[in-house]
Parts: sequence; C-alpha cells; structure tokens
Amino acid sequence: MHRPLRAAFGTRGLCRGAAVSKARLGPLAGVTVVDLTSVVLGPLATQILGDLGAEVIKVEPPEGDIMRYAGPARHREMGHVFLNLNRNKRSLVLDLKQPEAKSALLALVAKSDVFMHNMRPQAITRLGFDYERLRAVNPRLVYCAAYGYGQDGPLAARPAFDDIIQGASGFVALTMATSGEARFVPTLVGDKTVGLTMVYAVMAALLQRARTGEGQCVEVPMLETMAAFVMAEHMGGLTFDPPLGPPGYARMLAPDRRPHRTADGYICILPYTDRHWKEFFRVAGRPDLVDDPRIADAETRARHFAELYALVAECVRERPTAHWLAVLEAADIPCGPVNPLAELPHDAQLAAVDFFPRVVHPSEGPIRIVRPPVKFGAADCALRRPAPRLGEHSREILREAGLGEAEIDDLLARGIAIAAPHPDPVPALWAQRESGEAEG
Repeated sequence: MHRPLRAAFGTRGLCRGAAVSKARLGPLAGVTVVDLTSVVLGPLATQILGDLGAEVIKVEPPEGDIMRYAGPARHREMGHVFLNLNRNKRSLVLDLKQPEAKSALLALVAKSDVFMHNMRPQAITRLGFDYERLRAVNPRLVYCAAYGYGQDGPLAARPAFDDIIQGASGFVALTMATSGEARFVPTLVGDKTVGLTMVYAVMAALLQRARTGEGQCVEVPMLETMAAFVMAEHMGGLTFDPPLGPPGYARMLAPDRRPHRTADGYICILPYTDRHWKEFFRVAGRPDLVDDPRIADAETRARHFAELYALVAECVRERPTAHWLAVLEAADIPCGPVNPLAELPHDAQLAAVDFFPRVVHPSEGPIRIVRPPVKFGAADCALRRPAPRLGEHSREILREAGLGEAEIDDLLARGIAIAAPHPDPVPALWAQRESGEAEG
C-alpha cells in the first residue's frame, strides 16, 4: 500500500511562515517549491502550485524578475504583470554568480520538494544547478525545466520566446489560413500553455515519487508542447500514412468562423447539434433553410461548414446584438457577447462568482486580482500571500534553510543576498478574502 500522498509529498519542516486558511488546506500543502523561473511561463506555473497550497520560494537576481518592470505600476518593481503572476510566493534575492549564494541555494534545495526553472540548459549548468548537481543534494527532488526546444534535438541550446514558438508551432499558419495575414495571437498563448503543462508535469512527478520514493528530472519543451497543442485537432489528413489530405480541421478554418457582425456590434454564435441548426434558421426567419440538406447531420455539416457559417453571418446582420442574445438564449442555442477587456470584471457571470476580487496589497494599496478558477470540495485554493516585494522574505527563508544569523548578516552586507527592509504584514482584507469573509 502507498503512503498517504500528503505525507509522501511533504517537505521536511521548511517554510511554514504563511498563514493557512482556517477551513481547509490546499491540495499541495506541505510541498515546497524552489522557483528560479521568470517572466510569464514559469511564474504562472509556480503561482498555480502556490494557489494549490504549495510553499513557493521565488529566487530572484538582485535586479529582480524582469516582469516587475512591466507597467502600469504604482511603484517601481511592482508592475501589473508581476502582481498577477506572483501571489502565494515569497521572494528571496541571491546573486547566484557568487559561491556563497550558490551554497545558500543548495541548502534550500536540500530541504525542498520541487525545483523549477526556465533558463537555457547552458545557463543553468553554468550556474551549477543542473539536475545531476541537485540530485546529489536531494535524491527525492522533482526537477522541472522548461526549455525552448527538446534536449534531444538540434535546437536544444537555442533561446525561445512566445512569438518565436507561435511561428514555429503552427499558430501563425492558422491565422494566415483564416485571414490571409501572418499575425501572432495577441496573448502569450505559448508561455501560458507551457506553464500549465509544467504544472501537470510536476504534479505527476510528485505522484510518482509518492509511489516510488524517488525524484526525477522533467523536461517541458515549448515547441513540442505547442506543436502538440495545435495539431491535436489539426492533424487532418496527415493522421494517415500515406496522407488522406492536407492538415487542418475544416470547421476551425472556415472563413466565417468568427464573431458575426450585428446591426450594432458583434455576437458569438455556435449552432452545434441537429436541433440547434434547425432552430437557428427558424428563429432567424429563414424557414427555407430549416430542412436544408446541408444541415441534416454532423457528417454532412462537416462538408459544408464554410457555407453554413456564411449563412449565419448573413442572418444576423440586420438586428442588434441584444435581440439576438435574447432570441438565441430562449431557443437554447449557444451564443454569447464579445466582451471588451475592460468589461470583463462587470460580466454578469464573472461578477457573480467574484472572479476579479478587490484586495489590499501591503505596498500597492487596493488592487484587483484574478482569483484561481478551480474550486475543490475538500480543499482551498487560498489567497494566502500577495505578490512579494523584491527580497521581502530573504532573511526568513535563509534562516529556514539553516543559515545562522551572522552568516545571513554577512551575505546581506556584501550584497550576495538582498533583503527588503522588513516583510510587509498581510493586510486584514487579504486574510478575509482567504477565509471568504470580505465584502464587495
């Protein structure tokens, strides 16, 4: 029989500084993550682990994570992207080019469960924190590295960013196929998808460790992850050998698969089942199309998506969006508005579930955050900590890693470690959010 997962996952007494929700612990409570990631990809992954209850120690260089400086911001080093990707973490600043800093980090790794980074392989090896080095310190360590490219391929050492991977993985080809123009998707879809992949990879490795007692190295390459993401539904004829046709899922590539223009704006409509299509043409005032053979069944529609979506676009042009939303909702046909970003906090559904709660950050004052979307029936995704100031927790983390006060003072005095003047107290409103007591 296997040991209980929490006991098997758990760290050895490290990092208990955070207040835990009075009601329930998070599913990953007891797991300590040493986080050397930066920018968006890795910080999103480690924030999710923190939301799930893990103790995340964000190790930053003296200048801090570059996303601290992405404005707008009220104060230097606390930009909006950083605030939205680094809650439920503590900040430790170490100059890892210095031998004493390396020793401090190794002491931290020895007491941790997970180590994560998104550096190029030569950079992490040059620092002395490749997997073989850390495994010697902690054989139970789950070591998760996100690289641009799989380490068995010819591009293993190359740098990669979201834009580069969108082009290489087929995302740009999809925009060209539907619009005739080569464009990036205007969100960091590669970074965020690979970040989510890191999360499930780490949790799977922790589960395996619970069963075997052994850690391991996990590689999450950007190009391969995103190529798998794109081609899951776009393999098309390439699925077969020899190919039965070109790649691509015809419904996704239909020119009129897009928000449709109404008399005063846009609307998203997706008739999907046999009933949806018949009912759509009925409520749209096109009884001549209710029994159109092109909508007879799913197999037939698959050959005519381009024509059918063009008909939907034609039907909705003359009346306002509100009319179509009311009519289509009454007919139980999938539909929805095109929300401007600024209106998302006021969307009826998102507002009802308090998806963008207002909290008070210790140094930044009132801010709005995006809460964890997942809810557990027997655990909490608690908002335990606001995003930290640079080096806010350096002293306490070094102390927990086993360093003495004189040694910590020396590291701080020589700039090998950097600490903010003192940790900010977690404001009452943030703690209330954690236990579900805050209003508005």
